[in-house]
Amino acid sequence: MPASFDDIEIGQVASLGAVVVDAEALDAFIAAFAPGWTADRGAPDHMVFALWTRLDAEAASQWPQTKRVGVDALRWARNPPAGELLRGRMTIMGKDPVGEGKGIVIAQHDLLDEAGRLVFSCLTRSVYAR
Repeated sequence: MPASFDDIEIGQVASLGAVVVDAEALDAFIAAFAPGWTADRGAPDHMVFALWTRLDAEAASQWPQTKRVGVDALRWARNPPAGELLRGRMTIMGKDPVGEGKGIVIAQHDLLDEAGRLVFSCLTRSVYAR
């Protein structure tokens, strides 16, 4: 995805990669962070957020993103079961230069299941180098 801020296009879509909801990780996450939740209900919302955060961080390590300034408008559509493959994508919604050498990019991030259905979505604001 993005080169510098100036090369980012509104409407551009970038892959964030893919991750499987691992059964052992799901059990460990539930034991540590979601007592009372059962694995047959799928991954708890906060595990879905953690999976997205991991994909986003891995993808962004190659981008000129210098700071994430906001994660807004969180939306969960479903809790994926163990073994399900989730794919991440980022769509550029807007951008605004904010000073010499940097600009703010507003993007929608989605996690989709194997059938292409929405699992999780959020809006982010990030600073990119120009």
